[in-house]
Amino acid sequence: MKVILLKDVKGQGKKGEVKEVSVGYAQNFLLKNKLAIEATPANLSQLDGQKKRAEKDAAQELAEAKKLKELIDEKTVEMKAKSGEGGRLFGSITTKQIADALEKNHKIKVDRRKMELPDAIRSLGYTNVPIKLHSEVTATLKVHVTEE
Repeated sequence: MKVILLKDVKGQGKKGEVKEVSVGYAQNFLLKNKLAIEATPANLSQLDGQKKRAEKDAAQELAEAKKLKELIDEKTVEMKAKSGEGGRLFGSITTKQIADALEKNHKIKVDRRKMELPDAIRSLGYTNVPIKLHSEVTATLKVHVTEE
């Protein structure tokens, strides 16, 4: 019996795949637990529509991420902090502070967890902060830390 998996099923396949399974397994486990539906022509065409819609949404997300990347690459975020001798900061500049300053000054909202800063900024000057906007798109934000 052919079924369309609605969820990942261990040993069978991933969500959205069409699989050939025994009738008993399909009726007594997959269909009963709503892990799959029967692969009728109507259900197959519905699955096709869902896949096309998902591809269209993914392409739109990628386009938006590329547009946001161009916008971010042009910007420089100015931050002020107290510093001691040698340009070392008292404390540090975190990704949360950078995200807040970016939103406040440039009206660009970026999740702080997408910033790939290995360690907080602890010195004066320019620092490039990579921001992962999409699995294929990474923008670079310039952060300029000046003395308060």
